[in-house]
Amino acid sequence: MENYVDQSLAEEMMGATTRQQVDALFEYMERRGQSFYDEVVTQLEHALQCAALAKQHEANPTLITGALLHDLGHIILDEHNADKAFLDIDLNHEEIGAQYLAPFFPESVTTPIRLHVPAKRYLCATDTSYHEGLSDASKKSLIVQGGVMSGAEREAFEQIPHFQDALALRRWDDLAKVRGLETAALESYHDIVQQCLIQ
Repeated sequence: MENYVDQSLAEEMMGATTRQQVDALFEYMERRGQSFYDEVVTQLEHALQCAALAKQHEANPTLITGALLHDLGHIILDEHNADKAFLDIDLNHEEIGAQYLAPFFPESVTTPIRLHVPAKRYLCATDTSYHEGLSDASKKSLIVQGGVMSGAEREAFEQIPHFQDALALRRWDDLAKVRGLETAALESYHDIVQQCLIQ
């Protein structure tokens, strides 16, 4: 059975000005991002925390945008914590999110999004302390996402452009799960995201 992907956002963004595209994207995230990503943060809170970490590390605009949008796939697939099957089945939210955004953003935005799940598998293989620091939900999802990378998989991963950005995004993703953390509002990212759109 094919995953249901909500096409309404893409349809609204198609043919719009870049300002209208960001407006549509942010309105969608505000409306659909209120479901819980895990037991402590909503999808929107997780996105904002991840983007805030990218800004704190002085990431470039495309990586900040990737951090903000990295889990859009969960939202367009309507995957969330209230669904008993969430994280039990891998719906490839990273691939679906990257493909969904590809008509609008360059690969410097979409590739780290596409790779943020394989990046977890890579880091588990290359950093012994990394796996220990994962949340229970991330450890659980690692199993259905393919487990720790083999040596050949690691070598192939390192040949992909923007793979280092994906590793940075992955580490911020893991940290962006803090209950009640105050972050900048979504609207504060408007200009950053707009400048990354394909004109």
